[in-house]
Amino acid sequence: MIDIDHPMYKPLWARLLIVGVCVAWAGFEFYSGEPFWGMIVGAMGIYAGYKLFYEFGRKPKTEPADQDEHQ
Repeated sequence: MIDIDHPMYKPLWARLLIVGVCVAWAGFEFYSGEPFWGMIVGAMGIYAGYKLFYEFGRKPKTEPADQDEHQ
């Protein structure tokens, strides 16, 4: 659902903002007495954090094409 190759996610501040808003929203929902919505938005925040911080730095490096192949 989150394309980590999109240039919008490259700056650290954008990734922090997305995850921070989800966590703050989940906290608000729990504080307001809505645990169902708090769980949903909290799960979105956890997923966004996983994709934008854990997977973001672990993209597999593509190897350049072998030069001997074209000769």
